[in-house]
Amino acid sequence: MFILRFLGLVLLVLLTCLVFLWGGFALWYQLPFGIIGNIGCLLLWAAIAFAVLWLEFNGRPWRALIVLVPVMIGLGYWWMTIKPSLNRIWADDVAQTVTGTLDGNYVTLTNVRNFEWRSPTDYTPRWEDRTYNLEDLEYVDVFLSYWSNPAIAHTLVSFGFDNGEHVVFSAEIRKERHEQFSEIGGFFKEFELAMIAADERDIIRLRTNVRKEEVYRYRINLTPEMRHALFLSYLNNANQLATTAKFYNTITANCTTVIFDMVRALTPDIPIDYRIVLSGYLPGYLYDRGAIDRKKPLDEVVKSALINPLAQAADTDPDFSARIRSEN
Repeated sequence: MFILRFLGLVLLVLLTCLVFLWGGFALWYQLPFGIIGNIGCLLLWAAIAFAVLWLEFNGRPWRALIVLVPVMIGLGYWWMTIKPSLNRIWADDVAQTVTGTLDGNYVTLTNVRNFEWRSPTDYTPRWEDRTYNLEDLEYVDVFLSYWSNPAIAHTLVSFGFDNGEHVVFSAEIRKERHEQFSEIGGFFKEFELAMIAADERDIIRLRTNVRKEEVYRYRINLTPEMRHALFLSYLNNANQLATTAKFYNTITANCTTVIFDMVRALTPDIPIDYRIVLSGYLPGYLYDRGAIDRKKPLDEVVKSALINPLAQAADTDPDFSARIRSEN
């Protein structure tokens, strides 16, 4: 009996810690009272947590539950009331999201981003309409951009046409003007999810030449039918996100899982893998699946995929896309 009571107490304490820890992060990222107001609310939240734990450790678990259960119900109800929005004061680079229409083999994209970046804060905004013939779609490249952690990379998909044009699709956090990216905040409804379509001289050069991130390019082995289907999946996804707001989530709805969900809808037998979440290791997953070049060992494939020297040499050259593909 003692062992059962002890195990029950341990489980109750763990539940209490989990509820109040998760709730603390949720309150911090969602309360609208500013730093001082939010800190005050968190101090009150911590006081309630310590009171519940004091009751548990002093042999009063039922009284602790009388407090804990309503807290859990209230926290859950409040969390469900937080809804994503399409109408906020967005940062300039995600102020527009792409939409598109299909007419036969021709796709017209509205709001293709083509910024001229001089620094992360100095740029000339340009949003353009562009039309592509899917019959001219020649190849698909995946770009992975690393900025700090080797396990985490931003995933971008570029569609190349036989006339030399390229358009990159990127599922990104839709920041408000005052916000900065936070991996933790991505778990707590801090950002909406946006689909951006952009010129490579914008979205790739921004990462290689302006932000100085390490960027790798991998040619994806797809049949013409798969390339067309993937492009149209992006089109459909972009149109949905433009009319129905959705939260970004660091694990379940990020730049890589969005791609995986689209590909899996086309090819249901593709297995889930931890490298879908830890996107920095995605090349290993693609290599194992035969989706990228397997003529060389993986280490050599990854090494040859780095495009930074080529991108920095090309810089503002109108032939940026051709030059980053000239030697790898």
